[in-house]
Amino acid sequence: MTKLAVVQMSMTSNLEHNVEKAISMVRDAVSQGANLVLLPELFENLYWCQVQREQYFSLANPLESHPFIPKFQALAKELNVVLPISFFERANQAHYNSLVMIDAGGELLGLYRKSHIPDGPGYTEKYYFNPGDTGFKSFPTNAGNVGAGICWDQWYPESARAMALQGAEILLYPTAIGSEPESAGTPDTRHMWQRVMIGHAVANLCYLGAANRVGTETIEGNDQRYYGSSFICDYTGEKLAEADDSEQTVLIANLNLEKAKNFRAGFGFFRDRRPELYQSLLTLDGKTRRM
Repeated sequence: MTKLAVVQMSMTSNLEHNVEKAISMVRDAVSQGANLVLLPELFENLYWCQVQREQYFSLANPLESHPFIPKFQALAKELNVVLPISFFERANQAHYNSLVMIDAGGELLGLYRKSHIPDGPGYTEKYYFNPGDTGFKSFPTNAGNVGAGICWDQWYPESARAMALQGAEILLYPTAIGSEPESAGTPDTRHMWQRVMIGHAVANLCYLGAANRVGTETIEGNDQRYYGSSFICDYTGEKLAEADDSEQTVLIANLNLEKAKNFRAGFGFFRDRRPELYQSLLTLDGKTRRM
């Protein structure tokens, strides 16, 4: 039986403090039986993408010489736990919002780079991140086949379907989302945010977990409040665990992957797909041929 934990936490501008808190919350999750633990997006720091300042590029590190990923490798090996870890990656002159999948023995199974990069008030990620070039992935971990997107990826059904087609049984989304600046005119999105991911779980008949940050973060006088609401749902869309909009907590849920596999096969979603009719999905305007 896989036991998934989703960590909801707040961050400071101190990397060491954030990393130690994350490690402590992973230990808490494992003490409750978890063998797969999801932390929020870019938990190493405040969400600096509120503003556009070149100084924040200095926060990025190469995977090969990363300051804290080896700590999580050692932790995974010590606790026999699978850890998808979000981080700000520098690869020569490129910068990515990335995730590395660490298996229960501490091995790095692979790297995913965020594919969909938002650009709006309070979330100016296109200034910092190149669009990911890895494609979507399903990682064969000790806790099952795990697909992981990153934040803005979670709004796109194509992302979830691509991971499920590669065998993902569990879809995970580390996240940093909350209030929008008043000038953006955008309502509170927490319910939309949950509903779209629950739709991915149902459409692909997979378990799903989303880990968000909480608290108000202030950068250069700009305040942004993160609405938490992290959750885990099953392959029918039923919520198994859910956090509120302010608490730092660890959510835990048991996942019966064998039962889900049989249900998924019997329901016929993947049997009845018609990929040859989906060519318009490969275009921006929906037109499959030109006049």
